[in-house]
Amino acid sequence: MEAPSGYQKKGYLHEPFRLFHLRDVGVEEMEYHYHEFDKIVIFLSGTASYMIEGREYFLEPWDVLLVRHHLIHKPVIDPDDPYERVVIYLDPGFLRSGSTEQTDLSACFRLARQRQFALMRPDEGQRQVLEQLLEELERAVSDRGFGADLLAQSCFLRLLIQLNRDMGHDHTDRDMAASVHDPKIERALSYINDNLSGALSVDVLAGQAYTSRYHFMRRFKQLTGFPVHQYISQKRLLAAASMLRRGVSAQEACARCGFQDYSAFHRAFRREFGMTPRQMQP
Repeated sequence: MEAPSGYQKKGYLHEPFRLFHLRDVGVEEMEYHYHEFDKIVIFLSGTASYMIEGREYFLEPWDVLLVRHHLIHKPVIDPDDPYERVVIYLDPGFLRSGSTEQTDLSACFRLARQRQFALMRPDEGQRQVLEQLLEELERAVSDRGFGADLLAQSCFLRLLIQLNRDMGHDHTDRDMAASVHDPKIERALSYINDNLSGALSVDVLAGQAYTSRYHFMRRFKQLTGFPVHQYISQKRLLAAASMLRRGVSAQEACARCGFQDYSAFHRAFRREFGMTPRQMQP
């Protein structure tokens, strides 16, 4: 069977943030996907793990996952066990506009990227504060009275500030039992994301992983869900889309993201996003 042309883009966001409190039973296996916004997942109950860019996180109640935009991920769920979680979609632009010179609201996502570790595990005291803030936020989101939008935003900002504070003191990345990954594939993934404009052949990446070409391709697909070339193409398209939204020209975005032929870039971009590169520009 032929693999799909790309990962699935899921969800939508037309506001600064959106909250979902979900409880499912008999959840079918989900596909690898990505979002064009950041996402916070607060795991409440069930038997589940989370695959993010080749690393599997084993979830415990009140674990927090910080999933940056464009990271390819999927949950792995026991369908016989009720799966409950709070999911918050948030606009990176909202994080920027709400930040100050002293306070960067996206710091928790930045730390997750630096550590290459998306999981935060609050201690008992942090969990109690998180539970209280989440209850207040859920009530505010359901409120329909005067100033409901500002009330919800203020509650959300309080939650974000607390998560950033907790993330600054979190050391879950040192817990060997919290996740599992292949350091060779992780090294190759980092190389891809740091060198999207360069040559990214399978031979080069296998060399970065210090393994054979065959083993690298097999292991890469096993951990990310897609062949190497599809992963690279997807990441290049996502990077190009981000540049275009910032006002970079289509030709420059094409070159800076490693596409050698503009017409091929144009076709792939339109197939992925349903619009031409120029239509995505502000």
